[in-house]
Amino acid sequence: MRLNNLIYKPIVTEKTYAQVTNGFYSFKVAMDANKESVAKEIEKMYGVKVTAVKTIVVPGKPRRVSGTRRYSGRVKWKKATVKLKEGQTIDIMPKE
Repeated sequence: MRLNNLIYKPIVTEKTYAQVTNGFYSFKVAMDANKESVAKEIEKMYGVKVTAVKTIVVPGKPRRVSGTRRYSGRVKWKKATVKLKEGQTIDIMPKE
């Protein structure tokens, strides 16, 4: 699931869900995304004001090619954590 070419999906874990109360939201983003572009996209997509962005490249886990026991490499990805202006929220848990 891709939200657009820059923001792939929100990251919803116990830790990131606990940070929502403080105004922090985490997203999986493209490797070529920078802080300014992430902030602009989040503001445009959700209609909120972003006050801070932190990015990190998460090192990947070793992956094996099927049929062999040798490791073929690692798949790394980029995570962006955004802080919203006080009083604003994003609904990251869709209601079904």
